[in-house]
Amino acid sequence: MIPFLDLKKLNQPFEAAFQEVFRSFLDSGYYILGTAVREFEAAFAAYCGTKYAIGTGNGLEALRFILEGYKVLGKLSEGDEVLVASNTYIATLLAIRQAHLVPVLVEAEADTYNFSVAGVEAAITKKTKAIMPVHLYGQLAPMDALTEIAEKHQLLIVEDAAQAHGAETSDGRKAGNLGHAAGFSFYPTKNLGALGDAGAVTTNDEALAEVVKKLRNYGASSKYVNELPGANSRLDELQAYFLLEKLPVLDAQNQRRRDIAEQYQTGIKNPLLTLPSVPQWQSHVFHLYVIRVKERERFIAYLKDNGIGSLIHYPIPPHRQEALPEYHQLSFPVTEQIHDEVVSIPLSPMLEDSEVRQIIEVLNRFT
Repeated sequence: MIPFLDLKKLNQPFEAAFQEVFRSFLDSGYYILGTAVREFEAAFAAYCGTKYAIGTGNGLEALRFILEGYKVLGKLSEGDEVLVASNTYIATLLAIRQAHLVPVLVEAEADTYNFSVAGVEAAITKKTKAIMPVHLYGQLAPMDALTEIAEKHQLLIVEDAAQAHGAETSDGRKAGNLGHAAGFSFYPTKNLGALGDAGAVTTNDEALAEVVKKLRNYGASSKYVNELPGANSRLDELQAYFLLEKLPVLDAQNQRRRDIAEQYQTGIKNPLLTLPSVPQWQSHVFHLYVIRVKERERFIAYLKDNGIGSLIHYPIPPHRQEALPEYHQLSFPVTEQIHDEVVSIPLSPMLEDSEVRQIIEVLNRFT
């Protein structure tokens, strides 16, 4: 059986280092916002090419703190509209709603799974104040076109980079440094994954960075001095230790993901399967390799019978979720088709070439 993702195997190369840093963590006697968090924030900012990185408890809170921070700074106000992809994971919308802003859904493009640039421009109203591009499955949204639109209409760009650690533009700029700010998740399955929940904000905006630091820690500017109605959502010191061990090999693991994806792109010849479009290889870090198939349930059963794991990212689009009834009247035909057909097949830097060949062979035999 080739599982969809073997987290134990993914983390096995780091086990000795993890045990060592755990001992350092215990010996330090400092468990909240200590040296490891500061070191990881500096290292991750340098990796992304930004001036600042601020660790948070998870990716959802990272996005929410950016939006709340811009409200504190007077750049957003309650009720402002934020444009977002209609086929994203629900967490993106929840971050916007929890900041008391209004998510405006924009239809997706079937080939790239990013939202339509034309759709973004058409959705802009007087209430629109921000665009939140989602680098879904690890592929960068069309940032040059979105930046042009944002500058034309004086809009903020807040990247949802939760699945795109290390994805680059053609001129070498990384996800997290393509807008005004970005939110990352380090959930264990991510390309840069912790051993629990974790997240971060990246930005070049010093004022925003200072506000986010306060918001994550009860709104405090110093101990027991609370300037803002903040939250308790700090990057855990132990997770920062783990992330510091994994960050140096992220680029190599992303390249291995691309190598596997390229084998899929060239090896899968089954006309019943629609492969993802990859305009530029460096712009995609293949957090997921997502194909589409009409008879999804039969295909998944076939994969299981042939020892191949799979998952669906995601079976229900946000505007059909029970948690968001105000969107139920909306129709997004492309998004709905995507959610009805997508299947994620195994793609991990720990996959052996023999396993990749086996997966390709099984997919090509599906009829």
